[in-house]
Amino acid sequence: MEPSPEQSPHHAYPDHWEADVVLRDGGTARIRPITTDDAERLVSFYEQVSDESKYYRFFAPYPRLSDRDVHRFTHHDYVDRVGLAVTIGGEFIGTVRYDRINDQGRPASAPADEAEVAFLVQDAHQGRGVASALLEHIAAVARERGIRRFAAEVLPANNKMIKVFRDAGYTQRRSFEDGSVHLTLDLEPTEKSLAVQRGREQRAEARSVQRLLAPGSVAVIGTGRTPGGVGRTVLRNLLAAGFTGRTYAVNRAFDEGLTTLDGVPAHRSLGEIDEQVDLAVIAVPAHRVPEAVADCGEHGVQGLVVLSAGYAERGSAGRELQRELVRQARSYGMRIIGPNAFGIINTAESVRLNASLAPESPARGRIGLFTQSGAIGIALLSGLHRRGAGLSSFISAGNRADVSGNDFLQYSFEDQDTDVALLYLESLGNPRKFTRLARRTAAVKPVVVVKGARHSGTNPPGHAVPVSRIPDATVSALMRQAGVIRVDTVTEMVDAGLLLAGQPLPAGPRVAILGNSESLGLLTYDACLAEGLRPRPPIDLTTAASPQDFRDALAEALADSTCDAVIVTAIPWVGENGEAETGDGEVLAAALHGAAAGSPAKPVAVVHVEIGGLAEALAAASSTAAPRTRPTTLAAQPSGTSGAPATAPPAALTEVDAEGTEPPGRIPAYPAAERAVRALAEAVKYAQWRRQAATPGKVPEFLDETTDEPGAAALIDTLLGATPDPRGRSLTHDEARELLGRYGIPVRPTLPAPDPETAVAAAARLGYPVALKTTAPHLRHRADLGGVRLDLADEDALRRAYGEFTELLGKPAELLPVVQSMAPRGVDTVVRASIDAAAGAILSFGLAGAPSELLGDTAHRLVPATDRDAAELIRSIKAAPVLFGWRGSAPVDTPALEELLLRLSRLVDDHPEVVSVALEPVVVAPQGLTVLGASVRLAPPPPRGDLGPRRLPNY
Repeated sequence: MEPSPEQSPHHAYPDHWEADVVLRDGGTARIRPITTDDAERLVSFYEQVSDESKYYRFFAPYPRLSDRDVHRFTHHDYVDRVGLAVTIGGEFIGTVRYDRINDQGRPASAPADEAEVAFLVQDAHQGRGVASALLEHIAAVARERGIRRFAAEVLPANNKMIKVFRDAGYTQRRSFEDGSVHLTLDLEPTEKSLAVQRGREQRAEARSVQRLLAPGSVAVIGTGRTPGGVGRTVLRNLLAAGFTGRTYAVNRAFDEGLTTLDGVPAHRSLGEIDEQVDLAVIAVPAHRVPEAVADCGEHGVQGLVVLSAGYAERGSAGRELQRELVRQARSYGMRIIGPNAFGIINTAESVRLNASLAPESPARGRIGLFTQSGAIGIALLSGLHRRGAGLSSFISAGNRADVSGNDFLQYSFEDQDTDVALLYLESLGNPRKFTRLARRTAAVKPVVVVKGARHSGTNPPGHAVPVSRIPDATVSALMRQAGVIRVDTVTEMVDAGLLLAGQPLPAGPRVAILGNSESLGLLTYDACLAEGLRPRPPIDLTTAASPQDFRDALAEALADSTCDAVIVTAIPWVGENGEAETGDGEVLAAALHGAAAGSPAKPVAVVHVEIGGLAEALAAASSTAAPRTRPTTLAAQPSGTSGAPATAPPAALTEVDAEGTEPPGRIPAYPAAERAVRALAEAVKYAQWRRQAATPGKVPEFLDETTDEPGAAALIDTLLGATPDPRGRSLTHDEARELLGRYGIPVRPTLPAPDPETAVAAAARLGYPVALKTTAPHLRHRADLGGVRLDLADEDALRRAYGEFTELLGKPAELLPVVQSMAPRGVDTVVRASIDAAAGAILSFGLAGAPSELLGDTAHRLVPATDRDAAELIRSIKAAPVLFGWRGSAPVDTPALEELLLRLSRLVDDHPEVVSVALEPVVVAPQGLTVLGASVRLAPPPPRGDLGPRRLPNY
């Protein structure tokens, strides 16, 4: 909303203060600055506030606002006087205002850094978190305008407002003066205030998804009058799933005499329905969607599933339609799944919702599934159904214009019916937030992700989100750091999900292999070695093994303390007449369940070859295992969902019981050894991450004692200047050395050598032996091209090397040669830090030269890095053995390398103006290390949306 001409011309309307927020109950609202055009809205709002709330605001009866009040509360300069309003449907439901004051409490201007703040929330909307959201936003506005403290006077009886201030997490002081509580809040964000903000965000966003997945009533808008069509299909699926709420068919083209359709009430509009509808599924052409959304908003619908296509997937015009759709829905307090969505499913017995185009609702299970692709959603639902796996919830978000994978993580973290979260993502709208949420969720339940569109460098059609330039390998490393199980294909995602949902986590990588096929056992053994597991020699039960033999062998393996997991391989066994027995798969399944149920909790997986009906026998068997309790310890995780071969019908090892829920102790079955082993390897790595996450790493205290943060900040301000170039600037060698030195990172000096005489003088100053290097970009760090000459012991060697330089490579003006004293011999490494606007600061490490540049052998971690992150960083590259004494070489000083990584991490974390640092090479010797080259780039820091007030993204 733009200000009228009466608004102060020297302070433009701050549209960047506008924000959509999710309130405590899951509904949305809009926060924006108040303008002179809001006079009527303000008066109408005030008339709906109770006398008690007015008394709490003004400390006296105040039945109505005077013209002077209205003028004062709608005229702001957006610097010393600011007012914000929360709106739903364009009408105010809450306001906040600050006025800058001096030490005597009188109106003031900068440099006064204190302001008086006051709130007013409509009684009907109190308890929804409106005041808390307003406090976050007005505090951010105040900080932007140079205000550091808020002062507030609150009546002692106004407990709700006192609680808002008390619970915000800011440093505060309270006193009782003249019959009121005087509160002073320091507005600098604290660890507690950030934790409070993120906790509120989590609960609100989880609730917003929960409202969509568990409605009390559903209206399908666009239900066809004849069978077929999208709307009629959704209605049929809702009824077939046995939705426990009330269902309505809505279509403005219905005949006036039509009262029911497929047994449910039929209406021409939502206004004809006697009750408030919770969820609307919109299946009308795109040009009619705005009308349907307005009808929903005006009649109190809480959320929308928009199946209609014709939006951002159609290009720029469709993208603008999509933005307008989101703006319109949020203005009414509604969240959207879609557009171009496939639908949503909730299998909870109390809901039984199938508001999707999936013809069959999956069985109840412990897996939550989110997908950004309808086609992939169809494939996943079909594949999980064939393997007998059940779901707790399913969301196919289509163009994910509003509800995203981040929202699903918020919901999954809280959902007691979900043990594993599976996500197929094609874009990450907020990677920084995703990794934060994924880390928290993965600490309590597995998160398995497939990332589509990995190498295109663009987002898929319809995904109007910022494009991150982070290489896919870096994205994968950051996901791993956050505990996410990143797999390459949807098949691998299902394989891993079934094992994680159905079996306890392994305590380690030791794997027992047993079965009736020596060849299949050897294949499994080789696959284990390839995945980094530690398999024991396979136990061959021979083809004559009976189901009882399998049971005894499995029970013995599970009882063995040197075994962490078991893989059972099975082919049809040979009977007494020499023919393959193909009809006893049910007996084998029962035997395996019996062994697992009576043994220590360890993961079990079955690999089978589909010969002569074995898969069908496994699929037809019934579990005889007694339900196992769900332990809370890592070594004995819950048993739940699992699966049979992808080509089999619902399996006994993964069957669904009579009530539609999955029995406990289910054993996943796989048609290939490699697939079972890969799923188990992911479970092993995840279990190890869980154990480590239980005791997080730390930033060593010595960094506080040996860094000069204020000095570095002052130096950065000087180097950037009063009006920094938005593009930033690269530091000279000496500037980089000085800045890095403030954080205890010494860089070996280099001296320019534009001619032989200057080179000799430089060497004499530094001391022999020396190195002669070119700093020309095309030859930098290229010893293979002759751009570096080492161990020049005296003047003659230096002059000779200089002559060869110029003769072979070019003139000194082109080569830009420098002289540097020699460092102790060691392993050349490269350490980098860079800031991605979407993901944040990233710390990288690798061996210099071909390993990192040619083979991409580089490891990455998010900043700030802990001592554990630094240790893992140098050990996670494939060439790490070179650092630890490979082939008899001396191990290098890895503690010194870890310290360097921590110092660089601290530098870029403390100073976001440092947008990139490259230390190359860093020579790590058996004792100590030497930084031979450094390049640093400074720029005005990119905005940190994750540190600001809560807001929904607007793409």
